[in-house]
Amino acid sequence: MSEVPLIHPAAEGDEGEYTAGRHGHIKSYVRRAGRMSAAQENYYAEMMPKIGVVYAPQQIDLVAVYGRIAPKILEIGTGMGETTAKIADANRDNDYLGVEVHVPGVGALCKQIAERGLDNLRICQHDAVEVVRDMLPEASLDGVHVFFPDPWHKARHNKRRLIQPPFVALLASRLKPGGYLHCATDWEEYALQMLEVLSAEPTLVNSADGFAPRPEYRPLTKFENRGIRLGHGVWDVIFKKR
Repeated sequence: MSEVPLIHPAAEGDEGEYTAGRHGHIKSYVRRAGRMSAAQENYYAEMMPKIGVVYAPQQIDLVAVYGRIAPKILEIGTGMGETTAKIADANRDNDYLGVEVHVPGVGALCKQIAERGLDNLRICQHDAVEVVRDMLPEASLDGVHVFFPDPWHKARHNKRRLIQPPFVALLASRLKPGGYLHCATDWEEYALQMLEVLSAEPTLVNSADGFAPRPEYRPLTKFENRGIRLGHGVWDVIFKKR
């Protein structure tokens, strides 16, 4: 595991619009005040000096970060970390970078990493758009996961959705030829937007005829299983870099 400085919890701040080049964006999240459990605090303090990737506006060498040549997968929005940890555990030949802004979720994922002994998973606690834009070199990723992002279901909030044309273009530029962008949502209207936006990106091609079947590497979450039992839908959208 790499030795990097501890990432301190980000300060509460404005979540309004800001611009940076052609990839200017509106933040797709609101910082939620959340208490960490004692276990989350302990694992956060123990693990982040070892597996935390500190945001800086400069490109990083992903091979150096992980200490090996292996497929590199970006996971945006790890939540409480259960799915991210399961994926990394089941696919130890891949290296994963999880990006999450909420401190309790980062602490929970640190606990999973420690308990599972995951040497192939790192965390960057920062805004995903800035991480991708500033830190990840072009054609450096083999895959990107965006699972169940905030749907911002009210029409006046739709502009805050993460999956928008500028960000998809940015993500596509960081994918290697043949790399994939996999989005999943349980909000049908957002699923249709995802399909439309990814279809309009000229450097990507759909891996399926419309929505894709859930691949084995994406495990069902407890929330998803409950929704399926209640008859709720889940949609996967998987595109590949030309």
